[in-house]
Amino acid sequence: MKIRFAITAAALIGASSAALAHPGHHPASFFTGFTHPLGGFDHLLAMLAVGVYAARQRDASRWMLPAGFMLAMLIGAVMGAAGAELPGMEAGIAASVLVFGLLIALAARLPLAAGVSLMTAFALFHGNAHHAEMGEATLMAYAVGFLLATALLHAAGYAIARWMPETPLGRAVQRAAGTLVAGAGALMLAA
Repeated sequence: MKIRFAITAAALIGASSAALAHPGHHPASFFTGFTHPLGGFDHLLAMLAVGVYAARQRDASRWMLPAGFMLAMLIGAVMGAAGAELPGMEAGIAASVLVFGLLIALAARLPLAAGVSLMTAFALFHGNAHHAEMGEATLMAYAVGFLLATALLHAAGYAIARWMPETPLGRAVQRAAGTLVAGAGALMLAA
């Protein structure tokens, strides 16, 4: 029931995005922040992968990994606003797709501190990139937009992973999906 609700809510939000583009309804900075993670294949894959990976962890890791990612992403955007551009930003984002895909493909379970450290390190690059694409938007509204979209992508990845049956076939499908995500990350790094 909860998964159906989450999927339905995500679909309604996605379907209503065209209405948000009309002037006078919502600040454009929120809309541009919300659409940025959805419009970039690298961000989209990484954020879905965080949700998938978190769903297969135990206890507090299930919520701490996505929460840590979002907090560090916000810190990365604030760093960008303060004038600190991370070197190798695009390579860091591509590497996140590769590493997150490998974690899923290998069904890895890292200790909580290592997992959160890894997620947050890569999230800084994503946040810094979000700021670089901000344009004339205000940071507060833009950040609320990209954080909401990120939370929805994490939730979608989480729901997909939890929906997948705990059978040999379900685990094989998940590993294959992780391999595809890792392959996309490797291609992004090579480009």
